[in-house]
Amino acid sequence: MKISKLLTTASLVALTAFGSTLANAADKIRIATEGAYAPFNMTNEQGELIGFDVEIAKALCAQMQADCEIVAQDWDGIIPGLLGRKYDAIVASMSITEERLRVVDFTNPYYSNVLAFVGPEGKELDTSEAGLKGLTVGAQRATVAGQYLEDNLADVVSVKLYDTQDNAYLDLAAGRLDALLSDKFPAYDWLRTDEGAGFEFKGEDIDINDRIAIAVRKGDPVKEKFNAALEAIVENGTYAEINARYFPFSIY
Repeated sequence: MKISKLLTTASLVALTAFGSTLANAADKIRIATEGAYAPFNMTNEQGELIGFDVEIAKALCAQMQADCEIVAQDWDGIIPGLLGRKYDAIVASMSITEERLRVVDFTNPYYSNVLAFVGPEGKELDTSEAGLKGLTVGAQRATVAGQYLEDNLADVVSVKLYDTQDNAYLDLAAGRLDALLSDKFPAYDWLRTDEGAGFEFKGEDIDINDRIAIAVRKGDPVKEKFNAALEAIVENGTYAEINARYFPFSIY
């Protein structure tokens, strides 16, 4: 779902070497999430991390009978933090990409994602290239939505990228964007809020074969422990219970 900023080859090699020691199953497992990507990960009024990602992480830890700690990490530094051993896994709606696979391992996917355009309710918006020509379209920076705009529509629309999804929503609501391209599920959540009430999905979903998984350091055996736990919570119904608290349809 999201794409981290590019790291230099030298820094990746150094970080990977620094973080090469494998997680011991007897140790506490530290898990990072962003905390700014509702409804998947966010911070409540009490300063606690909550959301779909957080509940999935807790369910996996319970299944593994592991002592886990979930911590917040800014998105741009989330992979460097993993490689630098600040934590052992990332559960933060992270997309599996070829770039990331060069430096981290991923578990099996725990949900799938599509992209969707969002625009003002009742206002016609043709999401073809011809229909979008000349419009200003926003997305969060370092996400698959932002990358899609830059790779496929930069010569058609004026691309405006934001540090957080919330700031992209704010500009859309304020009329500074003609449309927003977003992962569909967080946008679905925003459309149910007061701020998103005057907006709707536009056009067809964009299926980019986006699969969301847990990132761990290369070669860390905790990957297979997460895979076994994920299979178990899907089979025993725990995953479906969590899914139903956020969406009236399955995202698995």
